[in-house]
Amino acid sequence: MTARRIHGPARAALAISGLVVVAALTGCAQTVDLFNAAQVPTVVTPTPHPSANDAVAFESQFTRDGSVSLSSDVAEDLEVRLDVWAHDPKRTMEWRPDGEKTFGLAVNVYDHRVDEKAVLTEKRRVYISHIAISSQTAQTSNQVSAPFLFNADPRTLVPTDTLRSSRGLLLNSYQGGLLVPQATIHQLPADTYGITLQFELTVSVEGAANDDTSFQQQVIYQTLPIAIHAGDNAG
Repeated sequence: MTARRIHGPARAALAISGLVVVAALTGCAQTVDLFNAAQVPTVVTPTPHPSANDAVAFESQFTRDGSVSLSSDVAEDLEVRLDVWAHDPKRTMEWRPDGEKTFGLAVNVYDHRVDEKAVLTEKRRVYISHIAISSQTAQTSNQVSAPFLFNADPRTLVPTDTLRSSRGLLLNSYQGGLLVPQATIHQLPADTYGITLQFELTVSVEGAANDDTSFQQQVIYQTLPIAIHAGDNAG
């Protein structure tokens, strides 16, 4: 398996794709509650504030665009795409150590061997059975903390009528993939100038379309660095 980073679609395009998934799934409020309830709280110790230069040194595509697409090839011409976008504040220059920082994410699959509108039996199916997100701060004090931790079976985050099996939640169904509209990073140590989110997705990939005997399990890893800005220097 190889992974490559796609240098993100425009925010408007991402918003449109997000709306498609939102329309396909219901119970978003329940998804948000379940997602945020699974986070592990940490104790924040007051430390000196970062300087303006620290955030620049930790600059990332997410910080520039407010959204990013992370792509992983799980087979030839078969792509699992993780989209992440800033939700509140939408301006990432306003992501600061204090206060809450909310993002949304979506996981979808694209089989480039067939037309996007092809029926499911013509596509190679991909199921997701586990999602884990960990984090690591960058701080001027050289301390490190993990303020955002999450582990879940995606089948618990979506309505019960969403297509699923013992392999997990089906990503390439007409209902759309996995959508988490809001997940919140709470207060960070005051000297934080960056946070890196680390995603781990466990998927089962169909080797040939409509062949139940051809599934193989894979684990996808992606990382997302996000700059955190000092309150006095935010733009």
